[in-house]
Amino acid sequence: MKFFNQIGQYLYLVKKEETKEEESDMIRYMHGINRISLIMFLCGLIIVVMRNIMRH
Repeated sequence: MKFFNQIGQYLYLVKKEETKEEESDMIRYMHGINRISLIMFLCGLIIVVMRNIMRH
């Protein structure tokens, strides 16, 4: 369940858990890049599925 919770946090679907330590800039940049790559992957997956559906 932690995996899906993390994806929800990347996509701003789930509120981020409060932590005691503050995130460094590099960690925030890494999360931003992960968010972009996840969104691009989902868009590509949707395109592939739509092309497959349109072909048949």
